[in-house]
Amino acid sequence: MRGGYARHMAEESQAPNPSSDRMPRWVWKASLVFWLGFLATILFRYAYSRLSSLLVIGLVSLFLSLAIEPGVGVLARRGWRRGRATMLILLGLLLGVVIFIAAIGTLVATQVADLAQNSDRYVNRTVEFLNDNFGADIDAQKVNDSIQDPDGRVQKFIKGQQGAALKLSVTALGLLLQGFSIMLFTFYMVADGPKLRRAICSRLKPDRQARVLSTWELAIEKTGGYLYSRALLAGVSALVHWVAFQSLGTAAPVALAIWVGLISQFIPVIGTYIAGVLPVLITFIDSPVKALVVILVIIAYQQLENFLVAPKITARTMEIHPAISFGSAIAGGALLGPVGAVLGLPVAAMAVALVGAAGERHELIDNPLVEMAEKKPRRSHDLSPGARRRFRRGRGV
Repeated sequence: MRGGYARHMAEESQAPNPSSDRMPRWVWKASLVFWLGFLATILFRYAYSRLSSLLVIGLVSLFLSLAIEPGVGVLARRGWRRGRATMLILLGLLLGVVIFIAAIGTLVATQVADLAQNSDRYVNRTVEFLNDNFGADIDAQKVNDSIQDPDGRVQKFIKGQQGAALKLSVTALGLLLQGFSIMLFTFYMVADGPKLRRAICSRLKPDRQARVLSTWELAIEKTGGYLYSRALLAGVSALVHWVAFQSLGTAAPVALAIWVGLISQFIPVIGTYIAGVLPVLITFIDSPVKALVVILVIIAYQQLENFLVAPKITARTMEIHPAISFGSAIAGGALLGPVGAVLGLPVAAMAVALVGAAGERHELIDNPLVEMAEKKPRRSHDLSPGARRRFRRGRGV
């Protein structure tokens, strides 16, 4: 019996199975999902390549609307219509940008024209300074001859830049159109802000409405506060540098001071050094000694701002750690170019604010790793018991 049963099973196992030649059903489903995902990826990349400029405009408009919302809210509470208040602030911002670009453009054009007309005098002065102070043996006449040589590198470079005027004009026109689009989007986002928030919240449950509105309010408060603090720091920096440049007799001290103030505050970590290149170069053309003084002034003010001015201004708004601000600028620049590098700061400010507001806080334990150097009172009994408790709770925060 056992032998017959074994032969029967062996015959059944060797018999052909028609269903084994069929492809499993999950293969067809997996292939369909794969090809649909592949087509969706291609469509997404195509749409992103076509709409990337619109995405950048939307992001800039969003954060600009968050920045001016507090100012519009103040004017609205005083009886202004939101449309008029938004238009007033946007026009003031536009006027400031136009004045800044005009001042810097006029300064650069004037200095380039003066350098081209008086190149011999500037070369002689620079060569004399290098020979007297650094022991160099440079022939000023040879340098001037190489600059004026039609076949030299300098003249070839100047001729090569003449063809870039048309490209620069087209680029300027494109930037002007993008700026107009940003202003238009920002106007409607702020002027119709309550209507937009009502439309969004009407689709949500009451608990989610409260969460969305609180997040929205926090984003407006922190992002706007951070940008306003940067603008205030830029104003203080511009004022100090204007006094220094005016005292040194630097060309166009107002334009250079505004340049240093804005660039140093809105480009993290290395913004001060980038902003200092232009005034140092312009001053170096006139006097290398004055250029050295300008470098010392910029470095001295940077230290003064870090330890005295910035902590007082950002105490009531928000201060981002330099590593976070620098990393956000690099990440934004890698994603969206120069615009992304500038947007990285408000994005980081809003993200830090939202993360800081979420979660539960606990009292810190006593540990040297979390202690911060603070000036303690000479005698503990000089403080009241409540003040001593607040002091102990504030350590390391």
